Amino acid sequence: MSAHDTVPAGQVVPLGRDGLTVVEKPRRSKRALLLSSALRVTVKPALSVWAHAPGAPWPTGLLERAAALLPSPRHTTVEDVRLPRCDAELIRADGAEDDEHAILYLHGGAFLVGGLNTHRGLAARLAATSGGAVLNVGYRMMPKHPVSHAVEDGLAGYTWLLDQGYAPERIVIAGDSAGGYLAFAVALAILESGLESPAGLVAMSPVTDLDPERTLDQPGRPSCALFSQSTWRGFLRLVDMVENALVSDLLKPASSLVDADLRGLPRTLIQVGSDELVLPDAQLMAIRLADSDVEVELQLWEEQVHVFQVAVGLVPEARDATREVGRFVRSACRQAEAATTPGRPSARRSGGTAAGRAAAERQPSGA
Repeated sequence: MSAHDTVPAGQVVPLGRDGLTVVEKPRRSKRALLLSSALRVTVKPALSVWAHAPGAPWPTGLLERAAALLPSPRHTTVEDVRLPRCDAELIRADGAEDDEHAILYLHGGAFLVGGLNTHRGLAARLAATSGGAVLNVGYRMMPKHPVSHAVEDGLAGYTWLLDQGYAPERIVIAGDSAGGYLAFAVALAILESGLESPAGLVAMSPVTDLDPERTLDQPGRPSCALFSQSTWRGFLRLVDMVENALVSDLLKPASSLVDADLRGLPRTLIQVGSDELVLPDAQLMAIRLADSDVEVELQLWEEQVHVFQVAVGLVPEARDATREVGRFVRSACRQAEAATTPGRPSARRSGGTAAGRAAAERQPSGA
């Protein structure tokens, strides 16, 4: 094995904020470069064509139907679950059926494509690396449903896990891309509903900012292997179109989560590639979390494509990143459990921690 093939240690880069750690992960594989090059000449041009008419009746379900033909992940059991308004599945790695912690997983796909089939492999990998069960949620998507319906489905998945006996301090919410947005949004909905906070959050290449001017009109924006600026503007335009058409007074419209009240969110891990269009948004989210007294680790994976973790069978860095997620899940659950005294109400419920106090502050007076 050459020196180039060894796994270099991540470099920790302090940014001068309490609770924020930035870890640089150098690229080491030729496969990562090949994947990036392939996406630049295939998927990226196709997405640019889509961006000219994002509201057209595109066959958005085609990818999910094609993924249904893939073989089931090995050494894994998959149990069908029906949530109130969508399907889901509980995934366990062989030998981990009796574990008491779980991941609530929300897939990516621009709130528009993908589903249980496309992300079953990644969810199974996270089940293996974390040692717990993964609830993969097939939430409702655009253009038939606004983003708020996806948040409702994620919240339903969380309450389902609670009903199955998983304690809040043994649950981590995770998602990639648009699912990263939903992971944060669902966690905020949990706080607003008065439920106990989960142990942690994991966001892979998350979408956090829906403001096109702030998102794109900045110097030094990375040259993403997957998304052109026109594609991203098309995506943001579609979100705006759907929200304007479907959101009523009873639903909360989608908004930029970097501007939300983030106090009380649990310990968070963010993974993002250094060449991604969403890199500045992930960095800003990490800063806003730290400024809100949330412990956060931001991992910068050099020259990795958007949600490279999906390529776990192809890119070595994807295997490394999913191992990092598994370690984070176990560590976050241990930390959350240690903060909960046996036989007494959870500190998060009683307001004895920063998360509990922030959740209490969100409740209207007299509630």
